[in-house]
Amino acid sequence: MKPGRRNLRLAAAVGVAVIVLAGASTVAFAAANRAFSHRWAAPSGQCAAPSLPGSVVDVTLTNMGGAMMGAWQGGGMMRVLTNTHSVPAGTISLRVANTGSLVHELVVLPLPQGQQVGERTVGTDNRVDETGSLSEASHSCGPGAGDGINPGSIGWVTLNLAPGRYELICNLPGHYAAGMYTQLTVT
Repeated sequence: MKPGRRNLRLAAAVGVAVIVLAGASTVAFAAANRAFSHRWAAPSGQCAAPSLPGSVVDVTLTNMGGAMMGAWQGGGMMRVLTNTHSVPAGTISLRVANTGSLVHELVVLPLPQGQQVGERTVGTDNRVDETGSLSEASHSCGPGAGDGINPGSIGWVTLNLAPGRYELICNLPGHYAAGMYTQLTVT
């Protein structure tokens, strides 16, 4: 085969690979955001959240599973995703789906003036200090605190929040450092 033809075939193969990977990552992101599931049902279908009061925020906890999981964790590719970043003050319900392959939780912490999400100090136990936590969703198929939300399950919590900035985190060992945090602004 002529060198020019080989380069053309190689370029075509690389182009096809890029298109396939882009499509797969788009589908994976949509699945992580629960685009293919009922909004109130666990990704596994094992349970559903009841009707929740106040402003409802859908939260997705996710991580890369399988052999690449370590690369995602080290690269900060665990995520807390929300369907909105701002809600009015008052009663707020967080409906939390774990679409990852690991157990996760969601802890609500006030965000101090001048501090940004992801800037909390991680201790020797690979967790951040939860002093001042307002609540958490860490019970599979139930409200409030528990032993963690299992993969494919949901949990929820309802609380009253004053105007301000809040950091929603997973505080299981190593998860915050791997990128499991986001900001929720209450107006």
